[in-house]
Amino acid sequence: MPNRSSKTREVDPNVRGFLTVMRATGQVEDDALIGGGSLNGKNPAAVALGRLGGRKGGPARAASLSAAKRKAIAKRAARARWASASKGKARPR
Repeated sequence: MPNRSSKTREVDPNVRGFLTVMRATGQVEDDALIGGGSLNGKNPAAVALGRLGGRKGGPARAASLSAAKRKAIAKRAARARWASASKGKARPR
């Protein structure tokens, strides 16, 4: 599997200790301002809206597809997986 740029890097223990002391003494209220938050600087409203659309989109698309169309999509995906397996990659499970 390729390395993804979105993987979070492990924070240096010295930085983690510094942030812990800063939070404990009340100098910093939220480490999201420093980059340690779970949203990584993203707008929480935009994240919620994107998640809402993603949760609606998949089931809506599945409901609109006929059985024949779903079968065609599945066959094409299987062919793509097996084609990449024949190029030296591991076989799909």
